[in-house]
Amino acid sequence: AAGIPVKERVKVSQNWRHGRCRRETVLKWKCKQVAPFSSTLLMPWMELDGEYLYLSQAENIQAYRLCPDGTGLQRHPQAIFSGHQEDVCRFVLVNSHIVSGGGDGNIVLHKIHGSYSVKFSAHEQEVNCVDFQGGLIVSGSRDRTAKVWSLSAGRVGQCLHTVQTEDRVWSIAISPLLSSFVTGTACCGHTSPLRIWDLESCQLLTCLGTDFHRGAGVLDVFYETPSLLLSCGYDTYIRYWDIRTSTRKCVQEWEEPHDSALYCIRSDKNYMIASGSSYYGVVRLWDKRQTRCLQSFHLSSPTSSPVYCLRFSTTHLYAALASALHVLDFTAP
Repeated sequence: AAGIPVKERVKVSQNWRHGRCRRETVLKWKCKQVAPFSSTLLMPWMELDGEYLYLSQAENIQAYRLCPDGTGLQRHPQAIFSGHQEDVCRFVLVNSHIVSGGGDGNIVLHKIHGSYSVKFSAHEQEVNCVDFQGGLIVSGSRDRTAKVWSLSAGRVGQCLHTVQTEDRVWSIAISPLLSSFVTGTACCGHTSPLRIWDLESCQLLTCLGTDFHRGAGVLDVFYETPSLLLSCGYDTYIRYWDIRTSTRKCVQEWEEPHDSALYCIRSDKNYMIASGSSYYGVVRLWDKRQTRCLQSFHLSSPTSSPVYCLRFSTTHLYAALASALHVLDFTAP
């Protein structure tokens, strides 16, 4: 919000609260033609970084410059990061590095400003999720393991630990204190879909929650602070955990009103949460001080697509669906 006049900030804040925005489809791409019942769908992921939006499309990650006047983004990528043989499943952007996991079981590390890149074979099946902090990568896979990898000089791509999760791992995040990491799993083979592990020893520290239904897999996790964590997934709930208070029960929860799985979640680390649903490109805004959804936006009709990833700045919200990137501009009205 720095540099935005106070009057403008108040207007933008009111626009978020009342759902007033200009909607635009800024990028479109062809949906992948796949065999019936195939699990290979184009599931884009993205990260925002100041002047750029990074978006995965099939096996590449493309960097798009955001327009300085706030009118979306330039349609042609400024840079393309490649290295995977199959689709990028997830990637993170940390300290001018991109770390991505792919359907080919590989992890690829790119330095954004330069040609340096490293690729190594990480898992026997697709790498569903990755995170990168403090010289370590954590990855989770369909092969029912989570792994910790070194990036220190002379040990790049060396596996330090393998955790047997008994379930496919859908989401993973390193705690801001760099002492532990959380895995979100499918909740089919193991009854706890949310588990926290010691980053150094990979011993299980705690399980979050109890009495999850079978299949209540966790698709996205987000640390606000070392002790505050958001999760969402197939059981249609957003859960807010305070590890200092209780690991058995979340401190707050919000239910998706149309009983849709929740694919992705983000917060402003204050009161606002944004979630992406599995049907009709529904993005919802939530206020932690309220029990009901604040606003909802339907971004895909008549064809239904999940919101695979969303990110927002002070003024814009970006949502990646199966075949398009949508932007909501809250400065407009």
